[in-house]
Amino acid sequence: MIYPKIPLAQSIIQICLEKGITNIIISPGSRNAPLTIGFVSNPAFQCYSIADERCAAFFALGIAQQTHQPTALVCTSGSALLNYYPAFAEAFYSQIPLIVISADRPQSKIDIGDGQTIRQENVYSNHSLYNANLHEDVSPENDKKINEAIDTARIQKGPVHINAPFEEPLYETVSELTVSPIIDTYVKENQSEAIAAIANMVADWNKSTRKMVLVGVNEPHTINQKIIERLANDESVVVLTETTSNLHHPSFVNSIDTLITPFTPADFEDFQPEILITFGGMIVSKRIKAFLRKYKPKQHWHIDTLRAYDTFGASPNHIKTNPNDFFEAFLPQTESIESDYFSKIEKINDLRKVRAQEYLGKIPFSDFKVFEKVIESLPKNSQLQISNSSAIRYAQLIDIDSSIDVFCNRGTSGIDGSTSTAIGAAVGNPKPAVFITGDISFLYDSNALWNSYIPNDFKIIIVNNGGGGIFRILPGHQEQPVFNTFFETSHHLTAEYMARMFKMTYIKADDENALQLGLKSLYNTNGAPAILEIFTPTFENDKILLQFFKELL
Repeated sequence: MIYPKIPLAQSIIQICLEKGITNIIISPGSRNAPLTIGFVSNPAFQCYSIADERCAAFFALGIAQQTHQPTALVCTSGSALLNYYPAFAEAFYSQIPLIVISADRPQSKIDIGDGQTIRQENVYSNHSLYNANLHEDVSPENDKKINEAIDTARIQKGPVHINAPFEEPLYETVSELTVSPIIDTYVKENQSEAIAAIANMVADWNKSTRKMVLVGVNEPHTINQKIIERLANDESVVVLTETTSNLHHPSFVNSIDTLITPFTPADFEDFQPEILITFGGMIVSKRIKAFLRKYKPKQHWHIDTLRAYDTFGASPNHIKTNPNDFFEAFLPQTESIESDYFSKIEKINDLRKVRAQEYLGKIPFSDFKVFEKVIESLPKNSQLQISNSSAIRYAQLIDIDSSIDVFCNRGTSGIDGSTSTAIGAAVGNPKPAVFITGDISFLYDSNALWNSYIPNDFKIIIVNNGGGGIFRILPGHQEQPVFNTFFETSHHLTAEYMARMFKMTYIKADDENALQLGLKSLYNTNGAPAILEIFTPTFENDKILLQFFKELL
């Protein structure tokens, strides 16, 4: 076995190995050579080389998203680790375990004008769960910091930073380990107190006739079916789910905006919950957030082992456990109560579904029509990744088969790494993966295709409307040069030559018939990753979508 000669590098690698950190994404560089040599030389590690640091970090995020295990990123000194920051922030808000290991110059070389040198210590301090600022020499103190960083990423589900200074020479190796690092065992906190506290909430639940459950980003297949059925059959409960909730039942409202956008003030007052239960991550729907901020629940309970954001200004009661444990302990203590809360909403929602299908049946080729056809074409038991902005919002309006797992970077809601995340997720999970994106999001992250690990069955669907379509949907836009150039970012670019450069199959469509043929071709292409680019009418899409909400009554 080959090991780096530098003892600190050996310690980092050995502690990662002992703690089961085996997916290593390496951004090529020189200062991180000791780490690169050690990780790559050990077959216990699965190493990936990705040159663009921003893409590398989102690729790592995608793997960690699917494996639920910390993924490590390794980079050289200087601005390299700053390019990890967008994914680092996404990992923080999406509660995804990520470990950044940055090589650094020794402290004596900082701020003296040495090349490729910045102040690296605590550079992620606003979003890092733990910062391990190491010293050059091997020590129990260093070992303790490395252990704590890895354990924190795993248990607290988020990003951490290990900064390791190395002095030259960097490339020397040895055949035997010269260190024996300390391996600590992390003791998880007992959450029994959170379960015990729910007894005080049962009385409030049993006398409430209007209970709402709102589910944001949620991992697939995590909520027990008995809990789903119990909530679905309670006439005093309305369950609102988002596309990213991965939670399904015929009685759940799975298109929130379709339900509530036509509401009058009287409708909103009738819909105002007495008790709101939330779990999962960020909420996409701006309308449900605006509603609950104005028509606040009397009580807001948020179930999460780590955090409770006050999204609605209702001072949430943070129940520090997972939803299954909470509901399994809580629901058997509750009683049925007579209520028309669910039946009223069910009647309205059923009407909305009819109106939605009528509208989709008569609209011309457009973004909305494309999303309908694309989503209904998705292979069952596949993984769907969706980019941000208009793509995830259109997806919220279309029913998605319950066998499909849905993901989107909703922590920071950025477009910057959607493609890279989707590719990493496809590597981290053997399920067939489809990525739906807009043209601006795809072009912004085009270096994601500079990646040697894209599975041959990976599919990209680009909805190209010639700019940032989300800005046409938002109120206040006007057709003038400042809007077209500085907000929408109008363009006439396509993915065709990019697909050729990266040896991907390219298919295009610009009407409904070509779309149907293109989808068939896309799913029949397995020898190489494939792109289907769909061109829609820039100046009609927003009008068609906005008219949809007017015709729901």
